[in-house]
Amino acid sequence: MDHRPRKRFGQHFLADLSVIDAIVREIAPRPGQAMVEIGPGLAALTQPLVERLGRLAVIELDRDLAARLRQHPQLEVVESDVLQVDFAGLAGRLAVRRLRVVGNLPYNISTPILFHLLQFVDVIEDQHFMLQKEVVDRMVASPSTADYGRLSVMLQWRYEMEDVLAVPPEAFDPPPKVDSAVVRMVPRKAPAPVDPELLSELVQVAFSQRRKLLRHTLGRWLEQRGAAGDFDVQRRAEEVPVDEYLALAARLR
Repeated sequence: MDHRPRKRFGQHFLADLSVIDAIVREIAPRPGQAMVEIGPGLAALTQPLVERLGRLAVIELDRDLAARLRQHPQLEVVESDVLQVDFAGLAGRLAVRRLRVVGNLPYNISTPILFHLLQFVDVIEDQHFMLQKEVVDRMVASPSTADYGRLSVMLQWRYEMEDVLAVPPEAFDPPPKVDSAVVRMVPRKAPAPVDPELLSELVQVAFSQRRKLLRHTLGRWLEQRGAAGDFDVQRRAEEVPVDEYLALAARLR
């Protein structure tokens, strides 16, 4: 049966076989690995993955697509909003210590998904995601660039990341109005020991007014905590490297 892409789910189905092959090469699935695909859709990526893995878990919110996917005996279908999925519990159900996670993420909720997965990074081996190119640029951005921000700091704290593949709009049906890219995310083996909620609040305050010097935002926040110290607030948020934000969060902890 035909399936019409649903705007409310942000559905754009990957259709270009050469792009699919390129993504599978970057993921490099091997038999027996425990992998989870977010948003399998019409199974364009699912099929080549399960052929190489033997089994695959998929998370699909669309009821009609989930029913279609259940017809495949090698798939374990989790019919759910990915933001409600406990990936640690899923790893337990699959009887594995770590999961490989892949997917063509819905662009309208890609950032919330990335932050949701951040909670489960200890049970994740790696992640390969198709995202809006603009989001990938922000994820991997360096300090003192326009793309560098809260997303850069929070994700670079826990992951080594690499933009591995550019994907044009015409690779999808229907074509999105933006360029896409595939990012590889590998959890860091020894991340800085900081409180995630504290770091998140700190960075959110810092980038709340990008054009102003930090003394107007983070400086006041630090003073309220009695922790002004020697952190240089005569800079803009985008000028501060990730390591300095982490060191400040560790000191506050």
